[in-house]
Amino acid sequence: MNKFIAGALATFALAGAAMAEPVKIGIAAEAYPPFASPDAAGNWVGWEVEIIGAVCKAAEIECAITPVAWDGIIPSLTSGQIDVIMASMSITEERMQTIDFSDMYYNTPTVIVGATGAVATPDAAGLAGKIIGVQAATIHEAYVNAYFAETAAEVKVYQTQDEANQDLAAGRIDATQADSIAMDAFLASDAGKACCAVVGAVADDPAILGAGVGAGIRKGEDDLKAKINAGIAKILEDGTYDTITKGYFASSIYGG
Repeated sequence: MNKFIAGALATFALAGAAMAEPVKIGIAAEAYPPFASPDAAGNWVGWEVEIIGAVCKAAEIECAITPVAWDGIIPSLTSGQIDVIMASMSITEERMQTIDFSDMYYNTPTVIVGATGAVATPDAAGLAGKIIGVQAATIHEAYVNAYFAETAAEVKVYQTQDEANQDLAAGRIDATQADSIAMDAFLASDAGKACCAVVGAVADDPAILGAGVGAGIRKGEDDLKAKINAGIAKILEDGTYDTITKGYFASSIYGG
């Protein structure tokens, strides 16, 4: 853990807070390491948790981490239960019909990970006749349904990526599609090393995969959006972003 944020804290009490009430930052209640997951004491830690703290500090706003089930996170935002989503949510045209987004704060490739020897290529031909697992309500589910569902044997949908990974390791599915960085921890585990490998990155489709990850904000909340954008810009400029990133990744994840 680096000096910019104590990841064990669920609430960031920041000097110079500009708002009377804390800004409720929604993260997915389901663990998504290394971005956000509860530690042994139940405190949320991870790269994205630290980035949230750094952005809020740079923006001079008080923020409170608020876990919300992933499949209900946009309704939680639009209904006012949370104020911002920072949960590795990709900026897509479909989502922008409902909510606004901040500037991008990271972008990494989308990959197919398959059981060793089971999948030759990360495309419709390679996945023909295979059972593919994806997390529900994600860009990956949308992409698989658009490109692979017609020729795949089955598309299995899971509430968490970890459940898909477990079934992949157990041989119940042949492949999964997910963010490359999010799959690193699984592939480095004993189960991941024993069963699976990255097949390759899928062909880009910005309409589905989006334009990187941003903070989701209710439409009309222009002042809050400007503060979040200013916080992102500041930590990118002053080196805070890179310092946090070096604690988790071997190289920058800002540009993919």
